[in-house]
Amino acid sequence: MQNSETCSSPHLVVIGGGSAGIGVIASIKKRVKNIAITLIEPGDQHYYQPAWTLVGAGLYDINKTRRPMADVIPPDVAWVKSAVINICPEDNFIVTAGGEKIYYDSLIVASGLVLRWDKIAGLEETLGKNGVTSNYRFDLAPYTYELVKNLTHGNAIFCQPGMPIKCAGAPQKALYLSCDHWQKQGCLKNISVGFFLAGQAVFGVPEFVPPLRNYLQKYQANVNFRHNLTRVNGEKKLATFTVTAESGDAHEVTLPFDMLHVVPPQTAPAFIAQSGLGDANGWCEVDKHTLQHVRWPNIFSLGDCCSTPNAKTAAAARKQIVVVAENLQKVLRNVIPDSRYDGYGSCPLTVEKGKVVLAEFGYDNQLLPTVPLNPARPSRIAWWLKAWFLPRFYWAGMLRGVEWFAKSKSR
Repeated sequence: MQNSETCSSPHLVVIGGGSAGIGVIASIKKRVKNIAITLIEPGDQHYYQPAWTLVGAGLYDINKTRRPMADVIPPDVAWVKSAVINICPEDNFIVTAGGEKIYYDSLIVASGLVLRWDKIAGLEETLGKNGVTSNYRFDLAPYTYELVKNLTHGNAIFCQPGMPIKCAGAPQKALYLSCDHWQKQGCLKNISVGFFLAGQAVFGVPEFVPPLRNYLQKYQANVNFRHNLTRVNGEKKLATFTVTAESGDAHEVTLPFDMLHVVPPQTAPAFIAQSGLGDANGWCEVDKHTLQHVRWPNIFSLGDCCSTPNAKTAAAARKQIVVVAENLQKVLRNVIPDSRYDGYGSCPLTVEKGKVVLAEFGYDNQLLPTVPLNPARPSRIAWWLKAWFLPRFYWAGMLRGVEWFAKSKSR
């Protein structure tokens, strides 16, 4: 047990050792010297998840996407290797799964989201076999490529659940890269490719829909809107979707598959809502610009777990890190936090090997390009960024407090 009243310096607790949590600790340590920081994170590995779509296409080494957690935590940070089960914002302490009570002066919630494989009946017992895979898991991304390599004819189904999900472009990136491989092998004409979306649009930002639609047509993919995967029979290789009409009427359709790429529904960690920090949907409720909690001024949140209506991507966390670091520093100085997040998110849509549509946008679908390129045109420069530069910058830069192209705005 640690009580903040006994500390000679402010005590900051950060929940979550993912991209947002590690990155924000590094940026805060650059700005605030006299601060004690405790990280609460149960996992012993840290992952660079954006590369898993490349792994699923045989274009990246899975082992390069993982490093020991101890190697990425900034120095002089206390690490509590446990999960959080409750936060008591009235009394400024959290409770871990091990029963430890940890007090804080300031709190940052960066716990990520939860992949709900359990919400699709029959899925968990067939993942990683029977042709069922997902690039959303470290151990399954290599299996995706194994399936792609071995499939020469049959039915390939790619699914996308309802929003919000992290990296909303990842479900279709799996489709594009698989089809690119099959096309180059000369077997795409023998494979029936289906893209089944719970939503009603290929992509949420209208400017990027035309080039994506062109690639779906190029790969002869059959696009099916309002289709939500609800059940999988791995042994019989059958996928069942609930189809919702515009009238609201729903019915089921069951389709055979030889390869099924699944993206699970995703929710906020339960402790956020149970602690009274959540919005109506359970996400940590913050001001969408300052990232400060709407009811508790000594609490901030960023990354996939917070309530901001932006694309949940590592690129979004990169911008949010600076806003939280600056605003926390101001709160510690009793200054009104005025650094603002503009909703920036980036989704490098890998439409084929060597070409990427670099979708960069903020709140209200405003385009926010970093580089002077036509953002809707597939680019080899964007591919270089996705496949070579960004992974290296992630480990050597973002996790160490380097804030290139991440300047915040102010009121």
